Amino acid sequence: MTMTDRSNILILLSDEQDARALGCAGHPWVHTPHLDALAARGTRFTNAFTPSPICVPARASLATGRWVHQDGRYWDNAMGYDGAVRGWCHALRDAGHRVESIGKLHYRDGACDTGFTRQHRSMHLAGGVGQVWGSVRDPLPETPRPSHLFDRLGAGESAYNQFDMACAHDAAAWLGERARTPDDKPWVLFVGFVAPHFPLVVPQRFLDAIDIDALPLPALHPDRGYRRHPWVQCHADFADADGELGTDARRRLALASYYALVSFLDEQVGTVLQALDACGWRDTTRVVFSSDHGDNQGARGMWNKSTLYRESTNVPLIVSGPGVPQQHVCATHTSLVDIAPTVLAATGLPVPVDLPGSDLVELSMGQDDDQRVGFSEYHAVGSPSAAYMLRQGRWAYHHYVGFAPELFDIVADPDQHHDLAGRPEHAEVLQQFAGLLRERLDPVATDRLAKHDQNALVARFGGREQALRTGTPGATPVPEP
Repeated sequence: MTMTDRSNILILLSDEQDARALGCAGHPWVHTPHLDALAARGTRFTNAFTPSPICVPARASLATGRWVHQDGRYWDNAMGYDGAVRGWCHALRDAGHRVESIGKLHYRDGACDTGFTRQHRSMHLAGGVGQVWGSVRDPLPETPRPSHLFDRLGAGESAYNQFDMACAHDAAAWLGERARTPDDKPWVLFVGFVAPHFPLVVPQRFLDAIDIDALPLPALHPDRGYRRHPWVQCHADFADADGELGTDARRRLALASYYALVSFLDEQVGTVLQALDACGWRDTTRVVFSSDHGDNQGARGMWNKSTLYRESTNVPLIVSGPGVPQQHVCATHTSLVDIAPTVLAATGLPVPVDLPGSDLVELSMGQDDDQRVGFSEYHAVGSPSAAYMLRQGRWAYHHYVGFAPELFDIVADPDQHHDLAGRPEHAEVLQQFAGLLRERLDPVATDRLAKHDQNALVARFGGREQALRTGTPGATPVPEP
């Protein structure tokens, strides 16, 4: 099959998975044989980043192929994608392609025209409104609120586990049906899993593969002398998930459960990939695997997402199929916004010139490009102001509106333990990155726009006090079967 031929597209998306949480990435505790095999058949991008380290804005950017600030509508987890900004699904559907989804989308609701020809077992914002309380950030509430991250923890079987297994079964059946009744145009199937998103509950057999007592504790804990950046401290003051864990034993259990959930996820991915092979689709289908964002995993005393550090913003990204280099690892900076042009190009449709992303297949065939800018932004729950991450060359730059920046040398310090922003010898680097950010957007004006939209939403729900009582307190519930 040549690059000019069209191919089907299978998109597999996990939720809250760190890029390093893969066996093929060298993780010592995670077992992912199916994803490792997928990576061996294709290209793994090691420097892939979420457009925003929180679910709903990241997924809106994936849908539209545009940055959060370009969409200008989907700032936080109460502002779900509604199709008002057209995306690649609309283009494919309008061209006569079958574009279907199974599982978690986390859009506003299933009634919105988001471009899919059909949705199966779709998970969207609870009640179509999401976490309205998270839009109260101008200013942030003074009273902390419980995180609910660890209401359940450890061995068991959650509704999310059951949902993911059902989605894998449905996807395998869908592929079988397509094999029996093939389409005359390439199809696109999006499968959204929830793992390893909290609650960190996982069947016992996955936990049994991990020596919990041998796990190292998360680095840079404030109890051991680390001082958080003030912007990050505001988030910790808003909801202290680590304090709710309470003990080192529970921290290790949380880490083990997270790692075990990735292994659980891999098994579900395997169900889908085995069906793809059994149906004879491998040679005519490009597979894209990624996640909406990462997870802090206790580093700096932070859990969940919502920071700019590598754990939260760096996501797994694997592409395989026709024309994709095999057994290849690519260090070029990439993003979920690159999925839109990848899908359009694979199915033979034109890629709009104003999309910021590039075809991942073309990127996989080129030389590693660390000068391509990696970018992420955050305007959501727990943050006093907008935050922006840029990656280029050996540097990771964090810009916080109203706060001092951070700068990390990711070659010498890949885990970002040592902030270099205050050192005079790096003043020029800081200036260069501040300029790169201003070329992309006005950081202060974008912050004001997001807060304006959030303040308007809060007013529609009856003001601050009523908004703080509106929306699911924790994770989005699974849909009714």
